[in-house]
Amino acid sequence: MTSTILITGTSSGYGKATVDHFLDRGWNVIATMRRPDPAVFRASDRLKLVRLDVTDRASIDTAIAEGVAAFGAIDVLVNNAGIGMASAVEATPDSTVREVFETNCFGVMATCRAIILQMRRQGHGIIVNLTSSVTIGVMPLVAVYAASKFAVEGFTESLAYELAPFGITARLVEPGYAPTTSFTANGGARMEGLIPADYAPFAQACFTRMADYPTAYCSEAEVAEAVFAAATEEGGKLRYPAGADSKMLNELRWSTSEEEYLARMRAMFAPRPDPS
Repeated sequence: MTSTILITGTSSGYGKATVDHFLDRGWNVIATMRRPDPAVFRASDRLKLVRLDVTDRASIDTAIAEGVAAFGAIDVLVNNAGIGMASAVEATPDSTVREVFETNCFGVMATCRAIILQMRRQGHGIIVNLTSSVTIGVMPLVAVYAASKFAVEGFTESLAYELAPFGITARLVEPGYAPTTSFTANGGARMEGLIPADYAPFAQACFTRMADYPTAYCSEAEVAEAVFAAATEEGGKLRYPAGADSKMLNELRWSTSEEEYLARMRAMFAPRPDPS
């Protein structure tokens, strides 16, 4: 029997790559986005394109109902939709904080709540929530974004224990930094006006250091592969780092003491002398 997956935020980047990855492996895919565009994907009788806004519970319920009507059941939910942002905390207004949490955290919770009953009734299901490598190695100037992703990490781990008696698995995929995605580009645009002048030299130094590691990035394909593993593997694994940078941070985080780890992270972002 063909398995069915519903994926949020599929218009580009990780979401689109994940849709293609599962279609290539014979799955039925319910691809959702706020403004459905059939041109994003190749035609397939195993693909159902549906409108879904994770901040609108009615649209979530409608999307799930349409997916079930098309394929009979939903075996896997992937919460990929999200927004990125870099900012200094003191310059970030409450409205922006709430906007980030509405999509990155509350939207994830809403889609999970909407599908749990169906998964309980069918006696199985897998929920895969995408967070970020910032939950492994926190960087400066992403405090609000990191907070929204840490919230999902705690939510998902608790949910995994809560749903296990019903045969439902909850897992996390932790993508690294992907400079080629529209997610990153949109996050950069959202940063405008949120880095005060006093922070500018420090911020520029941080962004430059990130660019100093061109091989330690994450690709869309790597995230799609990690999602597939989380959706199909047996066993009790909870977290799936995706991308060279995420895996590197994970190794650093868990192979050293907290003091050593924090010292290395502080050194990474400490001011450096001007070589001139």
